[in-house]
Amino acid sequence: MKRILITGGAGFLGSHLCDRFIKEGYHVIAMDNLITGDLRNIEHLFKLENFEFYHHDVSKFIHVPGELDYILHFASPASPIDYLKIPIQTLKVGSLGIHNCLGLARVKNARVLIASTSEIYGDPQVHPQTEDYWGHVNTVGPRGVYDEAKRFQESMTMAYHTFHGVETRIVRIFNTYGPRMRLNDGRVIPAFMGQALRGEDLTIFGDGSQTRSFCYVDDLIEGIYRLLHSDYAQPVNIGNPIEISIADFAEEIIKLTNTDQKVIYKDLPVDDPKQRQPDITKAKEILGWEPKVGREEGLAITFEYFKGFSRDRLFDEAKHKEF
Repeated sequence: MKRILITGGAGFLGSHLCDRFIKEGYHVIAMDNLITGDLRNIEHLFKLENFEFYHHDVSKFIHVPGELDYILHFASPASPIDYLKIPIQTLKVGSLGIHNCLGLARVKNARVLIASTSEIYGDPQVHPQTEDYWGHVNTVGPRGVYDEAKRFQESMTMAYHTFHGVETRIVRIFNTYGPRMRLNDGRVIPAFMGQALRGEDLTIFGDGSQTRSFCYVDDLIEGIYRLLHSDYAQPVNIGNPIEISIADFAEEIIKLTNTDQKVIYKDLPVDDPKQRQPDITKAKEILGWEPKVGREEGLAITFEYFKGFSRDRLFDEAKHKEF
């Protein structure tokens, strides 16, 4: 039985990865310090013999006994609200955390896949974004802690690949959504759905003309799975290339939720990207991958998940997490 370590395993994407690799017959070791992760995302796995959970900060020394075939480094705050509140931890998990994972991989002769992000492109001057675009990032702006942590993580990973011969893979993840997102993480889909369920007006930051491209989580996980088992070491964009403005997206949410909320506008945060759309040519050619789940279908599944929240949880999770 292949053994895989998934850091950030109690998070949104990490928990879905745990499910996928359990389904594929792997022995899964999830590691999370639970700063932004939630044990409720993986509690259904605790009864399984081929699942382990380590409550641990990957920015500190990592020890995993026994053989290890793969490491997926998905530990990191991933929403602006989180990484603006814990900027040092965000930088550490993208630097010390990946260093620890790569060191462990070298000792165990394991393959590493890292979760990079479309945020490495910053507020892009190239559209759509291709993997050979180097980005437009403000290193000292409030979002720089996340952008630069991920950019450094890519550099460190490639250094271990070229200098130490460690097998590495890099996925650049674009906007992804689905069950297990946190209502209070500040990203647009849980924010809009939470506001609709609570009967609040939908809040758009900026004039709503900025665009995003939303990929359903199952599609993303499939792309990651294929990339891990490929022989391609350069970065690969994984995301849905269908672009929509935030203003139009708010109208879709109102229609989906069958509510009559108004849309209110607030100032756009500093360095918030105006456009976000992946070029997925490489994913198609190298992995034979492209998204299958349409936005209407994926949003309906996600909304059903949030509708299952108790009233108390719906309102409690509307409050931004304190660290």
